[in-house]
Amino acid sequence: ENWDIFEKVMDYVYSHSIKSEANLHPVLMSEAAWVTKAKREQLTEIMFEKYNVPAFFLCKNPVLSAFANGRSTALVVDSGATQTSAVPVYDGYVISQYIVKSPLAGDFVTAECKKLMEELGIEVVPPYLIASKEVVADGQPAKWKKKENVNVTKSFHNYMVKDVLQDFAATIVQVSDSPFEQSQADTMPTVHYEFPHGYNRDFGSERFKVCEGLFDPSFIKESGGNSMLGVGHVVTSSVGMCDIDIRPSMRLKVIAASSSSERRFSSWIGGSILASLGAFQQMWVSKQEYEESGKQSVERKCP
Repeated sequence: ENWDIFEKVMDYVYSHSIKSEANLHPVLMSEAAWVTKAKREQLTEIMFEKYNVPAFFLCKNPVLSAFANGRSTALVVDSGATQTSAVPVYDGYVISQYIVKSPLAGDFVTAECKKLMEELGIEVVPPYLIASKEVVADGQPAKWKKKENVNVTKSFHNYMVKDVLQDFAATIVQVSDSPFEQSQADTMPTVHYEFPHGYNRDFGSERFKVCEGLFDPSFIKESGGNSMLGVGHVVTSSVGMCDIDIRPSMRLKVIAASSSSERRFSSWIGGSILASLGAFQQMWVSKQEYEESGKQSVERKCP
């Protein structure tokens, strides 16, 4: 939404990462499957008017994720921070009317980790607050000293706390192979984890509870959980909405992607594959086409 911030990011990329003039390189960018026409045109205008790129192309994330897996037709399940979506891709095009979304995603997992810490009485201390710490035995209170005169914004502090919780989730949290049952979870091996301030302990069955709400919203304690779709229902709902003749292709080719799953770079990989194809070179929106047709050319050449 904030185009000024976007331009600052692009300025940094060109000056510090690419270290080259913007007008020397065509640019392919990925986008969410539901980005509006107005935003696409605004982005196109910025890239040509401010950065003077020789050519530009916009491609939707699910399409690139499918390409990264050698598919042009697939159902791409994209689980990011704020939502999980199932996006049908057929012959390289997103079927937007059959997209299904759920708010249960990465931020939900982080929030569940925070609740678990509160239930267990574990203080989440970000590294920037720690001046020193001592080694303590498993399950014993942490012995650490806080840095003095730390002057940071509340948003920075919250970001650093979230970073600790996300590391905990990536290290400890595991999805059960079947619907959660306490007796079965108790038989699973524990995993040891040490927090930045030195507190450490083993985590057992509780690490399987964190993600259960993603698949079974009724598992969520707060009211309203039952009104949200679990990941499984997101997939089946999207497939069920598709035309009957393409449903088998969707069921057999389900691809997981995005930031809270391990295939977080699939859009990047798909973009590199697409941009390297000889046939793709005629698909770019060129500088000449932009000057002749304006920013509306992105809708015509980048469906």
